[in-house]
Amino acid sequence: MTAEVRADIYTRITSEIAAAIEAGAGDWHMPWHHDGSSIARPANVTSGKPYRGVNTLALWIAAQARGYASGTWGTYRQWQALGAQVRKGERSTAIMFWKRIGGTEDEQDGEDGDNRLRFVGRGYSVFNRFQVDGYESPAVDALPETERIPRAEAFLAALCIPTTLDADAAYYRLDLDRIFMPSFGSFEDAIAFIGTFAHEAAHATGAKHRLDRDLTSRFSHQARAIEELVAELTAGYVLADLGLAHHPRPDHAAYIASWLKALNDDPRAIFTAASKAQQAADWMHAQQPPPPTAPP
Repeated sequence: MTAEVRADIYTRITSEIAAAIEAGAGDWHMPWHHDGSSIARPANVTSGKPYRGVNTLALWIAAQARGYASGTWGTYRQWQALGAQVRKGERSTAIMFWKRIGGTEDEQDGEDGDNRLRFVGRGYSVFNRFQVDGYESPAVDALPETERIPRAEAFLAALCIPTTLDADAAYYRLDLDRIFMPSFGSFEDAIAFIGTFAHEAAHATGAKHRLDRDLTSRFSHQARAIEELVAELTAGYVLADLGLAHHPRPDHAAYIASWLKALNDDPRAIFTAASKAQQAADWMHAQQPPPPTAPP
């Protein structure tokens, strides 16, 4: 596939994602199942949605301080509705939701509580999985090894980015120049594994000794949001290049939409990130070994 053809495909994917966002992309959720470790991003027991903003930090601190080996939390009534009972004498952990006046959805990020934006805060008390009796985590079937996609994994291996598998969550650490990934079996499907791996590899392309991507000078405090847009667009491009998803998956659009909220609901920001994503995808292609030559 030539660079020109890839550019045309990337432009189409970007446009389709933008259209999906404008139509309402839905909510994003982690494409892997974790074991409830407190290291993983804390999530609500009823909705399954990860907590955000300062609530994530508060729940991490509480889990570490009290020795909870679970990242699952819920209110007293939520646990009760599931047939579980918070043990007598257990101490709750306070979290905060901010609600836009006139809006319909709660926002968890602490910085959203700006009086100029007309938000109203409401506190909630939540309890950890280790503070309740009578609850069994739902069993999750492991993704079988037979579902692996060797050619896609070979593409990512050729990038030669140090990687640790069997982690509690997917992330890239710049200080270590290392990708951390949950095990293959914990993902919902093989494409989710490849797409998540490509997302983290895209973050790694921004390291100084690779593409030296610096978004802070142009985007200031919004640089993190733009970097996430770049990474997820790159993942979408790579899946298309590998023939695994010729159109953007709904979870890509939902993930990108969640970060666009941090950019004052400006869906045009996706096009700003698209050129950086194409650079990242092109770098990945440049790392691939040359195709074998045909015998004379």
